[in-house]
Amino acid sequence: MLNKVPEVTMYFWIIKVLCTTVGETAADYLSTSLNLGLTKTTVIVGALLLVVLFIQFRSRKYIPAVYWLAVVLISVVGTQITDNLVDNFGVALETTTVIFGIALAVVFGVWYRSEKTLSIHSILTTRREAFYWLAILFTFALGTAAGDLTAESLNWGYAISALVFAGLIAVVTIAHLRFRLNPVLAFWVAYILTRPLGASIGDYLSQAHDDGGLGLGTTVTSGIFLVAILITVTYLAVTKRDVATPKMLTEE
Repeated sequence: MLNKVPEVTMYFWIIKVLCTTVGETAADYLSTSLNLGLTKTTVIVGALLLVVLFIQFRSRKYIPAVYWLAVVLISVVGTQITDNLVDNFGVALETTTVIFGIALAVVFGVWYRSEKTLSIHSILTTRREAFYWLAILFTFALGTAAGDLTAESLNWGYAISALVFAGLIAVVTIAHLRFRLNPVLAFWVAYILTRPLGASIGDYLSQAHDDGGLGLGTTVTSGIFLVAILITVTYLAVTKRDVATPKMLTEE
């Protein structure tokens, strides 16, 4: 098969942050505003995710609409997994952050031992794609826990948390571009950090003023970011600017 993921360009990171923001606000909208609750929301979105992942795995090449819809849905599911553990089972955010950090490390360890690479430029087999999506699920669950931990448990607030994670991403970027940090390591660290960044942005925009937000609400915030995702993905589908080139496929 051809490579099943997009080339890592600025468009990739823009959509990634948009998706992570929607993952936070859409999860809150479905579970709270529509009164579905955490469990029903997780089941419904989880079922939709399985359908989209089935289509993604069946395809033989990267299809922007399918790929990014899967990312949006897995973002919501990752958020719901963490929220279920915290709200329904009383697991502390510190604990969930550690648990998902360990789970993600295990996935990376097994993936590397099996395939000898963690590069997303080599998602050319079904097994590698399975590792890839499992890793993404845990990055979203971990990012949700870490974002809530800093914003709520540590009382940093949503705006400060967003700035902190944005600063960490900047550090990783500089380390990669200026000090030759391994590109695969840099990618995955940045990928993990964009989740709490997006979650903090989403909460800051949607939460009430009394809770440290701007009070836009989950409906408006989700709508704005979903439209932005749709416009960007449509642009990429037409221009093919994020289709990996043969040169990119050989990089590790």
